[in-house]
Amino acid sequence: MPSPSQLPTEIRKLQVALPNDTAVPEGLPAVPHRHFVLHKPYGCLSQFRSEFKGERNKQFLGALHDFPPGTMAIGRLDEASEGLLLLTTDGALSAQVRSPGVEKEYYAQVDGLVTDEALAQLRTGFALRAADGMAYHTAPCQARRLAEAPPFAPRTRKIRDERHGPTSWVAIVLTEGKFRQVRKMTAAAGLPTLRLVRVRVGGVWLSDLAPGEAREVAAFAGCGG
Repeated sequence: MPSPSQLPTEIRKLQVALPNDTAVPEGLPAVPHRHFVLHKPYGCLSQFRSEFKGERNKQFLGALHDFPPGTMAIGRLDEASEGLLLLTTDGALSAQVRSPGVEKEYYAQVDGLVTDEALAQLRTGFALRAADGMAYHTAPCQARRLAEAPPFAPRTRKIRDERHGPTSWVAIVLTEGKFRQVRKMTAAAGLPTLRLVRVRVGGVWLSDLAPGEAREVAAFAGCGG
């Protein structure tokens, strides 16, 4: 991959002029696509800007790393969720990763103890409502109890005190991605989510990325591309 200084002058100028999330206009030479993995921290929005006044003082992805113009987040994690977020300048690849069938794995710390009955319910699925109010039934998924708490860094906002009852961790693997789906599923199983961390997308793992850390990669393994 050529370095920015090796690109033609008109491409370098275009890169400076275009904000993130903006496609390169047709007719100009293509800039090689770039791909990144990011550990999205708690409290950060999975976007580069917002038109809503109430979100203008929020933390955006651009504050975490010097991403190139045209970079887009592949899917989203809500503000209170953490973990693996893939980013790319390739719109076709983004659509491929977001397509049904690509696994996304989450570790959820829940209020209460994960029982065999709750696991069976999670695996079978629930009748829920999407963000637009439409009813849907979650697809069958994988769910397992984690024997120990994962070694994540402490969250910037403290989880509720253990004096209010026990907590436990569950791993959930989805092949779909509805709005706040994991949180809705655990709540329906009687286990409200206290902390949610995405650890895998396809064959890409969160691994040792620290909260807020981004790393450029050559490709996204196991994501259909």
